[in-house]
Amino acid sequence: MAASTAARHFDAGFYRRFYLNPKTRVVTPAEMARRADLVAVFVRHGELPVRSILDVGCGLGLMREQLLRHFPRARYVGLEVSDYLCAKHGWTQGSVATFEAERPFDLVICYDVLQYLDARRAGAAIRNLARLCEGVLHFGVLTQEDWELYCDKRRTDRNVHVRPAAWYRRRLGRSFINAGSGMFVRRGAPIHLWELDQVEVLRSRRP
Repeated sequence: MAASTAARHFDAGFYRRFYLNPKTRVVTPAEMARRADLVAVFVRHGELPVRSILDVGCGLGLMREQLLRHFPRARYVGLEVSDYLCAKHGWTQGSVATFEAERPFDLVICYDVLQYLDARRAGAAIRNLARLCEGVLHFGVLTQEDWELYCDKRRTDRNVHVRPAAWYRRRLGRSFINAGSGMFVRRGAPIHLWELDQVEVLRSRRP
């Protein structure tokens, strides 16, 4: 959706339904804290110094506290398109497809964001992530396979664009190495990945 539409779509009611109401929420704060732990363990295992963190589509900031526990000296930037959240939490307002920074970030989080963008904007967002990230990208998105096979459709927002996972892998692969579990290492970053640390997709459901 366009940035202006998204800014209105992601209002207080959206976050009450999908993040705050225990009966309808899609994730819990504990789940997101564990995800932050996963990211931190991967980054620290690779001995990548983290001085800056960009959290794209940071929402309620459910990963912020835990990330800063792991990287207390890092500068954290939460990027959001939502008027409501930027006013409430003071996040930086902008779109992942067009956001610019003076220098790239060591760690970038982009979780459950790109399904809200059409193909043109999503492609632009992935190219921009390559400019914004010089270390590790943690990337997650609702794919067509997830929609058909895994997700709870009663709780999942249907106002999205679902694309095959291969669509994302192909575009991310131009600038990132897929290390599994949503971890992508920027090509040229000072992290060594052994051959079996890198993901080879053996099953292709769609071209």
